[in-house]
Amino acid sequence: MTVARPNQAVNQAFVLHPGGSFDYEQRAVPTLGSDRDVLVRIIATGLCGSDVHYWQHGRLGRYIVETPIILGHESSGIVAECGSKSGFAVGDRVALEPGVACNTCRYCRAGRYNLCKEMRFAATPPYDGTLATYYCVPAECCYKLPAHVSLREGSLVEPLSVAVHSCRLAGDMQGQTVVVFGAGPVGLLCMAVAHAFGASTVLAVDLTPSRLSSALRYGATHSYQMTSESPEQNAVNIVRTGALEEGADVVLDATGAEPCMNCGILVLGSGGTFVQVGLGKPNPSLPVGQICDKEIVFKGSFRYGPGDYQTSIRLLDSRRIRLDGLVTHEFPFTRAEDAFKQVISRAGIKTVIYGPGVDELVAKGTLI
Repeated sequence: MTVARPNQAVNQAFVLHPGGSFDYEQRAVPTLGSDRDVLVRIIATGLCGSDVHYWQHGRLGRYIVETPIILGHESSGIVAECGSKSGFAVGDRVALEPGVACNTCRYCRAGRYNLCKEMRFAATPPYDGTLATYYCVPAECCYKLPAHVSLREGSLVEPLSVAVHSCRLAGDMQGQTVVVFGAGPVGLLCMAVAHAFGASTVLAVDLTPSRLSSALRYGATHSYQMTSESPEQNAVNIVRTGALEEGADVVLDATGAEPCMNCGILVLGSGGTFVQVGLGKPNPSLPVGQICDKEIVFKGSFRYGPGDYQTSIRLLDSRRIRLDGLVTHEFPFTRAEDAFKQVISRAGIKTVIYGPGVDELVAKGTLI
């Protein structure tokens, strides 16, 4: 693929306006702010639930769409321009980490930059995202893709890093029994990472049979279709399905749904670890008595931190994790709004939008 020189290019952007309407705008091509910055021609961007939430509801928690904003933060692309100290070259294929931390606060200095209060995260108001021709990031937010990983798959490194971070929070998974609630993109990737990290049992829980079938391709050893019965009865059924006589060692909840959270706590064995990956109601009701009686470790998981992107890339490079089939819907940039509508339908697994003027064959291809 020929990478246009930025001074000859147009930066086309897909913009969300307050109130929920979209349009296309031509923005200025970003300029390098330092000799460590990298300008990337965006090739593929995966849609996230947060993107859809901003479109439908105009806000997510304390972040409110008050001015026009470019959405998108799960992206890969090709280096179009780079600073002399960036370590990159024009034409490099990269995955982007979409958050730029301050690097000076106590959280950053302690190696927990995902908690930085000054984080400038793509597509989180007021910061623009990656659904545009070009996006500029510091060198530390760019990761070269292995030769056999396509740029389409490169857009999945961001949600894969969420899964890596969540699984790391659960501790050593070697030989452990793991239950994952939710077989959407992040839940499936949590299963794949748990399997790659050595879990002996990975049990997938979801409402949708087709997603449970997908789970078996991404590392799950067992699956259970959640029913309308009580969390207690579902917990009994899950324990029976996975032969978890002592309960699970680890539960990862990628749904944020209160019934799943309750069920997950009941499924855990004494001394187990519960990691909350997905977000739902801000104040769910939980069985605190069970948490105390079992001395459960309950952890929240937020994005990703130091080493998570590198680990994700290594898992792909070694082929311990394969992303084949995770992208089920693809849209050209000219149909970006249709992509958002498709996500609402909940059909398939992952939806990707290709950048302006991108040839899909380039996005799907690899170097070997």
